[in-house]
Amino acid sequence: MATRHELSDFLEQVERRAFKQTAYAVRDEHTALDIVQDAMMKLVEKYPDKPVSELPMLFQRILQNTMRDFWRRQKVRNIWTTLLSSFSVPGEDGEESDPLEMLTSSNRNVQDEPEAQLEQRQTMRLIEEALHQLPTRQREAFIMRYWEDMDVAETATAMGCSQGSVKTHCSRAVRAMASTLEKHGLVEKMLANHRLVKKEVNDEA
Repeated sequence: MATRHELSDFLEQVERRAFKQTAYAVRDEHTALDIVQDAMMKLVEKYPDKPVSELPMLFQRILQNTMRDFWRRQKVRNIWTTLLSSFSVPGEDGEESDPLEMLTSSNRNVQDEPEAQLEQRQTMRLIEEALHQLPTRQREAFIMRYWEDMDVAETATAMGCSQGSVKTHCSRAVRAMASTLEKHGLVEKMLANHRLVKKEVNDEA
């Protein structure tokens, strides 16, 4: 079992290297720092009784898992943004609100709050159901572009069609899926969350 001093020394030795590794992977220093600190906290909280010899492998596994969690959240966020940007959400003052701003505020604690995690999983199920209802070509184009992060040219090559066809398939898929989510009350739910967050911010001020 590692002593508190040994654990502290290990973290001090590995932090800089882990930060460089993570920053290279996520391309953002602030995000990389958050990921590394999160991984370090998980190591301390979950494995305080492990011997020093096992710490390097444990920490690397935790760091990789934490990075995978980040990429998974990014994919979810990208899909949300793509779908929500296909329609305008009116604010309380009659002006249009930014869907990305509302998405960020309504999911700001999704990593930590069980209710937020449950809500995200439920919404992802709705997205998956809407995805399965699409015509095959629209579904293929949407998955390649917005889940696999392929560009238009790569998607066109994979699908054996023109880039113009890819754009058409994607546009129709996004409109159809956004309409489905709107019918399930997603817009109203996000507006409610957005109002709550604004109220919390105003109260804190």
